[in-house]
Formats: sequence, C-alpha cells, structure tokens
Amino acid sequence: MADREHAKLEERTSKAEKEASAIEEELNKLAKGDLSFVGDERLDKLASENEKLKHRLEVLENAIKAESSSKAVKKEPRKRPSLITDINSVESNFCILEELKNIFEVAIGSAYPDLEDPPIIITLSGNNPKFGDYQCNSSMAIAQLLKAKNVKTNPREVANNILNKTPTSPLIEKIEVAGAGFLNIYLNKSLVEHVLNSIFRFGIKPPPVKRERVIVDFSSPNIAKEMHVGHLRSTIIGDSICRLLEFLEHDVLRINHLGDWGTQFGMLIAHLQDKFPNYKTHSPPISDLQAFYKESKKRFDEDEVFKKRAYACVVRLQSGDPDYIAAWKKICEVSRLEFQKIYDHLDIKIIDRGESFYQDRMVATVKYLKENGYLEEDEGRYIMWGNPDTHEGIPLTIVKSDGGYTYDTSDMATIRQRVEEEKGDRFIYVADAGQHTHFVTIEACAKRAGILKPHQKVENVVFGVVLGEDKKKFKTRSGDTIKLIDLIEEGLKRSLEKLVEKGRDKVLSPEELEKAQKAVAYGCIKYADLSHNRVNDYVFSFDKMLDDKGNTAVYLLYALTRIRSIARTAQISEEALLAEAKKTGFKLTHEAEWKLGKVLLRLPEVILKVANDLYLHSLCEYLYEISSAFTEFYDKCYCVEKDKDGKIVKIYYERLMLCEVTARLMEKCLDILGIKTVSKM
Repeated sequence: MADREHAKLEERTSKAEKEASAIEEELNKLAKGDLSFVGDERLDKLASENEKLKHRLEVLENAIKAESSSKAVKKEPRKRPSLITDINSVESNFCILEELKNIFEVAIGSAYPDLEDPPIIITLSGNNPKFGDYQCNSSMAIAQLLKAKNVKTNPREVANNILNKTPTSPLIEKIEVAGAGFLNIYLNKSLVEHVLNSIFRFGIKPPPVKRERVIVDFSSPNIAKEMHVGHLRSTIIGDSICRLLEFLEHDVLRINHLGDWGTQFGMLIAHLQDKFPNYKTHSPPISDLQAFYKESKKRFDEDEVFKKRAYACVVRLQSGDPDYIAAWKKICEVSRLEFQKIYDHLDIKIIDRGESFYQDRMVATVKYLKENGYLEEDEGRYIMWGNPDTHEGIPLTIVKSDGGYTYDTSDMATIRQRVEEEKGDRFIYVADAGQHTHFVTIEACAKRAGILKPHQKVENVVFGVVLGEDKKKFKTRSGDTIKLIDLIEEGLKRSLEKLVEKGRDKVLSPEELEKAQKAVAYGCIKYADLSHNRVNDYVFSFDKMLDDKGNTAVYLLYALTRIRSIARTAQISEEALLAEAKKTGFKLTHEAEWKLGKVLLRLPEVILKVANDLYLHSLCEYLYEISSAFTEFYDKCYCVEKDKDGKIVKIYYERLMLCEVTARLMEKCLDILGIKTVSKM
C-alpha cells in the first residue's frame, strides 16, 4: 500500500514538472519576441499558472523528501520474535504470557503488515474454562485503527484474519474466535506438564531479563529519632522490591538514606556535652533516644543561651572540628544500633548512607549547576526550575539566602552520585505520596542538567498511611506516634497467644514454637502491608492479620506446612520423587490437577509484571490463588490412600510431585515478600 502511494506521488510530481516546464518555455519565447500582439491578460495568466505550478511542484518535492527522510530514519523492520518449536527446548523459567505475545505479534504482523506497532493485548480468561486459558483481545483495537484508515471491517473479521495467520505452536492446543472478536486460547497440556517437570527437576529459575544496576532508596529514618509506624511501609515495601529484583539477578544497591546532617545536630551535640561530659572516652548511655531528642529540643526552644551554643556547634561541626565530629558520630552510632534492632527483627539488609556522605558532593553539584547556568537568583537564594520557560510547579532551593544547603541540594547531589559514581540504570525511591511532587521536580531538574539521561527516570514508589481501627492515623491512646519496636513486640506476644490457643505448644518443641511465633509475627505484619495496593491507606489490625482464614500470612503459612506434611505422611523422600519424575514425568489427568498446574506456571509473568510496576499486592494475590487452587486439588485428588487401619495402600507419585512444586513456588513467593517459612506450625 505504501509503495503504491509513493508511486502516485512520483507520477503527480512528474506531471507538475512537465506542465511547469511547458509554461516556462512559452514565457521565455514570449519574452524574447514582440509582445505587442499578446495582451497583458494572457501574460498575467501564464505567469500566475507558472507560480501555482511551481508551488505545487515545491509541495510535491517536499512530500517526497519527507517520505524518503522518514524511510531513512524509520526503525528497521522489527525482527520477528523467535518462537518455540520444540517442547523439549522449554525451560523451567518459561513465561507463557511472553510467548503468547510473540506468537500474536507474528500473527497480527502477517495479517496486517501495513499497521505500525499494532496492539498486542493478551489477558487471562478468568475461571470459566469455556473461554479458554488466555485471550487475545487485539481485534477491537485493530478494527478501530483500520476504520481510521477508511478500511471497512469489524472485530470478528479481524479476529478471523489473525487466526488464519497464527503460526502453530507447541504451547497452544487450539484457538477459537468468540463473541464480538475475542480469540480464546487453550494451552497444550503436554507443554504444561513438561515445564512442571523442569521446575521439579531443576528448580525455580528467574525469567530472563536484561541485567541492570538498580538503586533502591528505602526506610530512611532520621538520626536521634526512633523509627515509628510511619517508617514501616517504606521498610517493608522497599525490602520486598529489592528481593524481587535480586531474584531476577539485577545488581541491587539497597540504600538507607539517613537524615544525619543539619541544624538539629547542633542542639543534640550541645545537650550531649552537658549531660555526658565524658562522651569522648565513654559511649553515652542514652537508653531512650527519643527522650534525649525531646530534652534537647525543649532547651533549644526555651533557652536562648543554649540556642546560641547549638548554632555555634553546627558551625563547628560543619567546619570539621574533630571533637564535634566525634560527638556527632556518637549520636549517630546510638541511633544506628536502635535501627538495627528493627532491621534484625524484620530480616532487612540495607546499607546506611547518610546525608553527610553527600556534603562534599553538594559543594561540587552547586558549582556545576551555577557554572552551567541552571540556577536563578531569587531574593538572595539560588533556585532551579525543572522547566525554566514555564516556571511550573515549585522550584528547588539549591542554596539558601544565608548560603546554607537544603534537602533539595542533598537530593540533587544524591542522584548525581548514583548516576555518575554508582553507574545506576534504575532509581527507585520508596517514599510516601506526600513527597511525590518533590521527586517529580528532582527528576525534571536532573534531566535538565544532563545528570539523568533521557531514558532514565526517578521512580517514586508511593504508599498511603497506616490507619488505626478507628480509621484515623495509627497512634497510641495518648496520641503519640507508635514506636516500631513496640509494634513488633506486640506482634510477637499476639502470635504466641494465637499458637497456644490452637494448641501448637503441645505438638511443637520449644525451638519449633519460637520459630513459628516469629514467622507468624513478622509475616503477618509484612503481609498485611504488602497484600494491599500500596497507594491506598490500610487499617492495622492484629486480629485481622492473625486470622487463619482468607488472604493472610497465617493462612498461607498453615497451608504451606500442610502441603509439606503430605510427603512426610507418605514417607517419600525428595530423592525418590526425583527418580519417579525422571521415569514418568508429570501427568495432569484430573481437572483439579490441570487447573493447579496452569496456575503454577504463571510465576514468571507475575514476577515480570511486579518488576515493572512495583505493585507487590499482585504477587500476594497470586500466592493466595496458588493456595486456593491447591486446596481444590487436595479436596478432590488423593495423594496417599490408606486403609481403615491407617496403613498406606497406594501412593500417587505424580500428585506428590505436584505438591512439591506447589510448595517450592509458595516458598519462593513468600521469600520475595520477606516472609520466613517453617516446616511445622
């Protein structure tokens, strides 16, 4: 079609050139001879037509140039994806959704070669088997694109054209056109059985992705202030994002961007000097850091002499005075030890890097921004706009009127360090929704200054607040912010009570009971957070968290221990099952086995989705779906048959293998969510 249009354009251009040439020739002849017999009207008409034709010629020539230019810069025809042709070549990390997208990219490209970047829309079909396992829903969108090109068609006709061009694949048993133009896709059971067998024999492998250097900034409490429930979400969400990206084998740098610099350290140092004069030789026994902070703040607000001393301490600290640096380090050390207790409880691995780390880099960054003309003077301060032409939003304050630096300065120096020194490809900041505008501005300014490349971006993983059961901000009865350590201790107490209530203390050893207590306590706190869409607020309720029914950590941990107990009941080792897998492989004969098998194969597509959008509740929903599908399978399919005396009379090896794969996938999902599992509960 495009070639025909080009040929027509060339033909029209040639015709215009001939017409213009003929008129120009006639004008030249007339110009050389006696023009007395030619009226002015005839001459004017010829000149006018000549100008019009010249204009037409210019337009047509420009159109040809534009078309040729676009062809020259147009992307090379997209290389068609390589499709699987042999079941035996498929590995355990096979992603069904990605392969279906590849198949239908080929099909749609063959059916409609003139459409540029046609939509490839593949979705799950839902629970009704009559709609297949997946659906291709591209027909509706393609029909609209064709109508815009004046091509008469309808979605069902488009669907049939796509179906006729769909290549055969060992992944697909059949495809049916349904309804207004849906393509219902039915998976090939042999391929599903093969992939399950691969997972059982070779383990769970991550889907292949391009490896990146990813910087994840999360938790980020302030020195000399205790971690409270407000830090809970950033810490839990950030850790799970890191775990997921590490599973995909990215190079992940976990950064705790501590607030360890600023004017408040002047008052803290002055108070430390008064209260613990021997702090240089003996570690100050600050048992309650929050109380210490409040005492110094009270003095700062009420005592002018102390306030002046505090400001003097800031100057001495920022000038690098060894005694003041030592005092600052002591305060930071006390804080870090308190933070580490929280991180140890929640099994969080993170590298502390305070704002002080960027102090020298702030100086260099300000110099860079000034020299390159990115800063504007504004009432004695220096500011920077993301868009200097529109001045939309709020500018960054890079230098205050007194010459001091701000959080904006620190954040610009931070992103520059992460790009230039850490060589980061992806920058993730896990911070509440209230800071989103700030990160948008940081990204705009960093791109304007050439710090961030056009393809790089700052990803602000926003989240809502934690509410109490009264639907108000979660606080103590006295109105104070709840300390995170107190919340964790309460979780441990409640989880033990729940296990004792269930009589688990009578069947578990003291060591097993303690492991179960910690798994339930920390697991329920984490899962309650991660199972909600992070942008929403959520109600913190230990009663709901510790419920052993529904989509909770307790239910999932119980479900996993039940699955693990099946092989113990059958007294079959993993080695024996492996030998059976090599001999017979998987056979999904019952409908419930088939349903569970298809759910298990979706791990790669769920992982890839979450790695892209960073919404961890999708992984929680998938985990609960596995558990629900397993429950249905276990209710309908015997794994071990016993006689009336309890003696084992038959073992279904393929079903025990399905139990093992289910358990492994659940353990992997829980591990990504940062939840420890136990073999007995």
